[in-house]
Amino acid sequence: MKLIPYNLVNLKSGFFFDKEELNRKTTINAVYDRFTETGRIGSFKHGYPEKDPVQPHYFWDSDVAKWMEGAAYILANHPDPALEARVDEIVEDIAEHQHEDGYFNIFFTVVQPENRWANRDWHELYCAGHLMEAAVAYAEATGKTKFLSCMEKYADYIAKVFMEDHAAAFDTPGHVEIELALVRLYRHTGNQRYLDLAAYFINTRGTENDRNRVAYNQSHLPVREQTEAVGHSVRAVYLYTGMAYLAAETGDESLISACKTLWEDTTHRKMYVTGGLGSTYIGEAFTTPFDLPPDQAYTETCAGIALCFFAKAMLALENKAEYADVIERALYNGVLSGLSADGAQFFYENPLEINLSERFTSVWGARRFPAHRRVACFGCSCCPPNINRLLPTLGGYVYGLEGDTLYINQFADSDMTDGNVTAAISTAYPNDGRVTVTATGVSKLAIRVPAWCDTYTLNKAYTLTDGYAVVDNDGTPVILTLDLTPRKVWADSRVLRAAGQAAVMKGPVVYCAEGVDNGEGELHNYILPADITAAETPCESCNLPNLTVNCLKRVADEGGLYRNTPPKTEAATLKLIPYHAFANREETDMRVWFLSE
Repeated sequence: MKLIPYNLVNLKSGFFFDKEELNRKTTINAVYDRFTETGRIGSFKHGYPEKDPVQPHYFWDSDVAKWMEGAAYILANHPDPALEARVDEIVEDIAEHQHEDGYFNIFFTVVQPENRWANRDWHELYCAGHLMEAAVAYAEATGKTKFLSCMEKYADYIAKVFMEDHAAAFDTPGHVEIELALVRLYRHTGNQRYLDLAAYFINTRGTENDRNRVAYNQSHLPVREQTEAVGHSVRAVYLYTGMAYLAAETGDESLISACKTLWEDTTHRKMYVTGGLGSTYIGEAFTTPFDLPPDQAYTETCAGIALCFFAKAMLALENKAEYADVIERALYNGVLSGLSADGAQFFYENPLEINLSERFTSVWGARRFPAHRRVACFGCSCCPPNINRLLPTLGGYVYGLEGDTLYINQFADSDMTDGNVTAAISTAYPNDGRVTVTATGVSKLAIRVPAWCDTYTLNKAYTLTDGYAVVDNDGTPVILTLDLTPRKVWADSRVLRAAGQAAVMKGPVVYCAEGVDNGEGELHNYILPADITAAETPCESCNLPNLTVNCLKRVADEGGLYRNTPPKTEAATLKLIPYHAFANREETDMRVWFLSE
């Protein structure tokens, strides 16, 4: 299907709208301010070391480029002269300091100019890709082309270095990203050379023509021979997204098949219940199938965002609701947990369990203690601007169109117009399961029935096809009603660290408990009943409800460290909050998986 672009969709109210507005009013400025304070914005003036004492890092170009891309998406729907002026100033700096041959990289201009294209792992192509994506977004949003012209010149130079002269010390990027950007640059300009360069990088990767092949950056095998998600999780899923982008343009069936195989391994064996990816901090990487430890989960925010990109790219190849289901899982849980309720602080990693009592053991190296407080900026601050560029485009995940069928992929109070096709969704989802859809200009509606939903009704006759309820459209409202009763969810029996445990979900939202509500050091003692009933109360940190569940709780006694009798239990209540809202109050324990009857 063709996903209807974000700038043709108007989010009107509700969960997605609130997050989009938080980003527009707060987060985009908070990230800019932190990037100014840390020297990232100023580094584009190339003043180091004579005029600027702050030495830039080799990935700073990408941090700012993602911010610029996010700003462009905001400007497309919400003109803001001050924000546009900030972007324009950076564009002027890029144009002024771009080399005559087209090269642009701050670090390798002012710090180590002698090492241009010398090290695959130093992110030159990664930075170039993010700058190209930002340039396309800015041209589409504002009609201004100076930035785009700079990046076309850069892309032409990169094509000469890598595809024609083979003049670099490596053959493909250490951190995939430019492949996605080149396809976008091709789609915007129509210049076949950019698609050819994207294909060159993807087709060369892992072959005998690719030097220094390693699994960590997914260059261990040619991409069509890769069957497992391995190595650095963000790099991996960016690669898979780039493969899907290329396949959509070329129709390459072998590439499409590889994408489906890698999707299967990623989401059916290595994805957390929150939609998070990456089970270890060592290399920020995937590990083995079903190795999903909650307290050691790395689940980088960027990996969750990359998963949304991959799923969206797969929807463009195949009309299967499974891809939209995964987008929903990630967005409502493991992506938005990366952003604080006030929109100004961030998680890089998103654990599923925090035990404050284990901090002492981490001092002695017995185990790693996970992140438990958000911060305003990181040394490697890739995640905050990635949130900046995702949230303004949430509308682009809602509608899809193929032929005379309009697809409803996500449920957001919204409307859209694309040529002669118009549509509107009226809903308070995920607080309410009623979704009303009206449309003109199409003969059929295909409305996703979420995989998590066992009970639903539709007010019209339908056929269920690949997870979509397909109805004939006569212009009258189609009403889907989903059962949002809170429920228990169990992991696959091969997930060792979730054995004998269950999580609680309401609709697409994963819930967790915090020690501040239920007792520090006590969360592991709560036992969910066979059937749960939950009372709802307002959440202090978001517009979704908290849940209070009746359960049992193990009681400490003086029977010795080990004994021949089971621990005593007592009736208790367990307060649960939406997972994405954890760590918005005081420092505290947190848990997603609970013992269960």
